[in-house]
Parts: sequence; structure tokens; C-alpha cells
Amino acid sequence: MNWDWEKLTEQKRRQGSPIPDPGRFGEDLGKKLSSFKGRLPGGPKIVLLVVAFLWAASGIYIVEPDEAGVVQRFGAYAYSTGPGPHYHLPFPIETVKTPKVSQVRRVEIGFRSMAGRDGSALQSRPVPEESLMLTGDENIVDAQFIVQYQISSAVDYLFKVDHPDETVKSAAEAAMREVMGDAKIDSVLTSGKLKVQTDAKKLLQEMLNRYDSGVEVLAVQLQDVHPPREVVDAFKDVASAREDKSRLINEADAYFNDILPKARGRAAAIMNEATAYREQTIRRARGGADRFSALRAEYDKAKDVTRERLYIEAMENLFASPDLEKIVLADDAARQAVPYLPLTQLAPAAPDAAAARPEAAKTDPAKAKGGRP
Repeated sequence: MNWDWEKLTEQKRRQGSPIPDPGRFGEDLGKKLSSFKGRLPGGPKIVLLVVAFLWAASGIYIVEPDEAGVVQRFGAYAYSTGPGPHYHLPFPIETVKTPKVSQVRRVEIGFRSMAGRDGSALQSRPVPEESLMLTGDENIVDAQFIVQYQISSAVDYLFKVDHPDETVKSAAEAAMREVMGDAKIDSVLTSGKLKVQTDAKKLLQEMLNRYDSGVEVLAVQLQDVHPPREVVDAFKDVASAREDKSRLINEADAYFNDILPKARGRAAAIMNEATAYREQTIRRARGGADRFSALRAEYDKAKDVTRERLYIEAMENLFASPDLEKIVLADDAARQAVPYLPLTQLAPAAPDAAAARPEAAKTDPAKAKGGRP
């Protein structure tokens, strides 16, 4: 601080205080130091010994369990030390750096996290110049992601790369842009995020290994991937249309899978029924033909006997059938019967028709008697 002695003198003069003199102040300080040295036993030697002891003790240092000690001799790397207490030659001969090699470091690309107003909730501020990227199908996507890494080699991390954290950030952004340039936007927005993360991590590690950065990439995580805000509504419409398309295709496939097996089963059943009917008809025809041929042979041997046997078998089958209505007439009645006589009306009335017969007799007496009108 530069003193304005004129203003200070004027202020002291107004207050009535003595005006300080810089030259005299230095002389007084020198006298006090000289008198203090005279009081010490041994004089300046003790002071030099104390200063030398403190300078030598400044080389003691402790490396924490999550750290690695890197000793420099006149600015160049000398050796490394592990956790625990150690000693190095005091400054400026040797110096030590203790980077935290077990700490998981984090770099944010495309956004910046910041604490809320209450100090508890975290908010993010987008950084479009980092997040906007071009995909392989010439679309723009807004990708925000995080890179987690730790130090694998403390010596390389400290001496091989200048500003290693900034180098990791720049390399991660370049790797993600390269991966996005080979992918399509549909894959990036839907099911291809895991592949993008894996490819970006692999490419980033290869780049850092070429730089001898001494950094190991632990993870590359996409936080938010979406189209630019200007076209996000159009992308939502496209996504909805694709979902409708997929739904309709699934419904058509389900209907196809439902109706086709039924149609095939029905066709197979019809074919089996037709085959069975064909075999049954052929076998019946063959059996009838064989039976007719056998009867014809027997008929030629004994016509009267065969004719009688066929008549008896026919009558037996006729009277044995319970579904046929049978009317037995005497020979005289059969000779006098009109050929077109409705013989069904001469049969005994069924129990259900007995109640309806009187009404039928009233309306049509000729029909009630079984005769013709």
C-alpha cells in the first residue's frame, strides 16, 4: 500500500499526534533487534542452528493411503514413494507432490452442475457449444455426458501432459463426436445408447494412452440425449408415428399367427374328411359289387330259393326298422285300394295328434274319416 505522507502529516497535525518519520522508524527497529541479539546466549549461532534445523525438518512429509508421492530434484523427476512417512531433501533441492491416485475424478461435457439457491439441490446449466453434435445421418443431437476417471500413473499424470484434466475433457468431447458421427440418430435416441457409451470409452482410453496421460477411464455415461429444442416437437411426432407403425405391425402379425393356423387346421380337417369319405364310398361300392356278384352266382344256381331268401331278408330288415311306419293290408283290401290312397292317414293316430283330431274332423269330415274329399 502506498502511503500519502502529505495527507497523513496533515491528519496527524490536526489531531495533535506526533508525525511518524520513516527513516527514524527503521533506525529504531534496527536498535531493538541488536539489543535482542545481545540478550541471547551464543548470539547468531543459535539462530542459525534453529533456522538450519527447521529447514532440514521441512523435508519430512506423509503420503496418505489414497495418494502417491512423487519427488522432484531440482525440478526433474527423481523417485516415487508409497503411503506413509518419508523424507526428502529440503527445498529448493527436492520437492514432493502427492496426487490422489484413488480418487474418482469427474468431468462434465455439455452441461455444468451447480448448487441450488438453498445449497442442497443440484441444478445444471446447458453448454450448447459442447453438447451439439452431428450424427452419421446428418442430424443434430444434443448429447450431455459425464466421464469418470482416475490416475493410473502419477508420474505420467504430472509430467507427460500439461493440464491433464483439460486434456481429458477435450479428448472425451472429440471421442464422443467421432462415435456420434458413425451412429444414426434413431439408434442414439433409443436402443443404441449403451453401444455409444462403450465405443466412446474405448476410443477415449486409446487416445489418452497415446498421450501417455497416466489416466484410466472408468466410465462414460450419457446423461441426456435429445434432439435440439427447435425440432424436438417434430421428432416426437416421428417417434409417435413409428410407435403406431410398430403397434399395427404387431397387431397384424398377431392376427396372421392366429388365423393362419386355424385355416390350415380347417383345411387339413376337410382333407381328412374327404379322404375318409372317399375310402368309405369306394369300400362300400366294392363290397356291394362283390355281394351282388356272389348273389348272382347263387341265383343262377337256385333261382327260386335265392328269390325267396332275398324276399325274407328284405321283409326282416323292413319290420326290424323302428323308424318306419308300417301298414299291413289283406290281399282283398290291397286289390281294392286306390293306387294313390294316402296310406299314412290310415295309420293309428299318435298320442300328440289325438287332441287335434276332433278339430280336424269338424273342419274337414272327409279327412277325419281317412277318405278323399
